Amino acid sequence: MAGRIEARLSELGITLPKAAAPVANYVPWVVTGNLVFISGQGPMGPAGIEYKGKLGRDLEPGEGMKAARLTALNVLAQLKEAVGGDLDRVKRCVKLVGFVNSTPEFNQQPAVINGASDLMVEVFGDAGRHARSAVSAPSLPVDIAVEVEAIFEIE
Repeated sequence: MAGRIEARLSELGITLPKAAAPVANYVPWVVTGNLVFISGQGPMGPAGIEYKGKLGRDLEPGEGMKAARLTALNVLAQLKEAVGGDLDRVKRCVKLVGFVNSTPEFNQQPAVINGASDLMVEVFGDAGRHARSAVSAPSLPVDIAVEVEAIFEIE
C-alpha cells in the first residue's frame, strides 16, 4: 500500500524521476542523525538537461520557475533514495538553497526558486515550508539554469 506522501504525489499527477548518479567526486545525499542533506540537483528530465542558459538573457522568469520545479523533483528523487523509499519518514523540509544562472541585471531569483519551494509545500503541506536562500550565480555546471540543494528532517 502506498504511503501518505506517495498518495499525495499520485494525486498531484507527479511521478518522481530516477535519482541521478553523481557526476563528480561527491555523494548525492548524506544522512546524519535525523537530517538528510541532498547535494545540488539540476533540471534533468527523461532526455537529459531541460533548461540551459542564463535567466535574463536566454530564459524568462516563468521558464526559470519551471526549471526550479523540475530540479525540485530531482531533489525529491534523491530524498526518496535516502529514506529507503519511504517518504513518510520525512518530518519536514528544513532548508532549500537555490542557485540561479543569471545575468548581473537579473533580480528575480526568489521568484524563480519559488518553483522549487511551491513544490515542497504542495507535496508535504505545512511540513514543506522551509528556510531558503535564492542567489544568483554567474554560471552553473554545464550551463544549467538552476541548481537546488536541500536539507530535510526525517524520523
